[in-house]
Amino acid sequence: MSRTKSITLLSVGHACVDIYQGTVASLVPFFVAERAYGYAAVSGIVLAASVLSSVAQPVFGLLTDRWAMPWILPVSTVLGGLGIALSGLSGSYPLTLLFVAMSGVGVAAYHPESARVARLLSEGSHSAMGWFSVGGNLGFAAAPLMVTAVVASGGLRLSPLLVLPALAGSVLCLPVLRALQKKTGPGSSGGPAVVGADDKASFVKLSLAVVFRSIVFVGLSTFISLYAQQRVGGGTTAGTVALFVLYIGGAMGSVAGGSLANRWDRVTVARWSYLLTIAAVAGTVFIPGPAFYAFVALTSIGLYVPFSLHVTLGQDYLPTRVGTAGGVTLGLTVSIGGLASPLIGSVADATSLRTALAPLILMPVLSWLLFRTLPEPTAPKPVPAVRQTGNDTDAELTGSSFRPLGGS
Repeated sequence: MSRTKSITLLSVGHACVDIYQGTVASLVPFFVAERAYGYAAVSGIVLAASVLSSVAQPVFGLLTDRWAMPWILPVSTVLGGLGIALSGLSGSYPLTLLFVAMSGVGVAAYHPESARVARLLSEGSHSAMGWFSVGGNLGFAAAPLMVTAVVASGGLRLSPLLVLPALAGSVLCLPVLRALQKKTGPGSSGGPAVVGADDKASFVKLSLAVVFRSIVFVGLSTFISLYAQQRVGGGTTAGTVALFVLYIGGAMGSVAGGSLANRWDRVTVARWSYLLTIAAVAGTVFIPGPAFYAFVALTSIGLYVPFSLHVTLGQDYLPTRVGTAGGVTLGLTVSIGGLASPLIGSVADATSLRTALAPLILMPVLSWLLFRTLPEPTAPKPVPAVRQTGNDTDAELTGSSFRPLGGS
């Protein structure tokens, strides 16, 4: 299978997983309408999806660094969809939290291994990793459309239909896993060793920038539907449009990020994107009327230009722990911000939603300041994976560069 086809299938599979992260926010207006949840209550649902995911993703990253686990891609995809499908069936708030948390664990298990597989199949290409990330963005963008089509017509009782993308995504993983096995060989660990030292200090700074970016994205994802109704009117339709714009702009940003990184270095591209995001978030919070949607789109693009760049930067800062790097930079980017959502919801309940969202303007400022201190890493050279066959040891080139074991 060609690299393009492998990345395309992996990208579509990524969409079938991340649609469930977008689905949590998309269900918020329906939980409010059918179950009369307040801002704090719906923030708790977002938190349930985020907190286990935030904790579990580094754990899965560590496991991925120790053992290749490509089988986890279809399994985690189904788990992510099943949790969301069950969340609408019970009026019990604790059960809703449990099912949403189950979905979060599925999403957490998917991202570290998928980032490792994408790095192998893309052979270090920034553009290919950008297209892989686009899949997740398209999944987010499809979430409000899917939820509106299913739930708006028949209520939360139709939520089991939401499992269908997960079933499709799990099937799409299978040819990718066969291609990976052919590439690495049946007896290999599934990936190349690397030459290079970990830059833990830079990775910590990068991770903090990711956290601040995540707070903006998840905070807006949670409340943008409700906020749009206040800023432009139009009821739930206005909210669905705002959420779709927030998510679809991410696809544009991810493609642009990979292309821009081929012309300028990744740190510079990310730094300028965060400067754009500062003004865009301010416009989203304070500018009313139709221009609101334009600022939402600019916010999304600004947040997602560095999205795939975070992943490759993290993997280059931690060349010996690419699974952990992928779990933190790819997974936590869209989950850990949920930890701040209950605080935003509580402030909104006590004051107003605009007052609660205003501090989000500070988050891209902090990410920009951190990127001003980061170096552009040199991509490490992969060492070919080795598999034992009888008395002979076969070396297989799995990256774009080759360095023989034990030699220079």
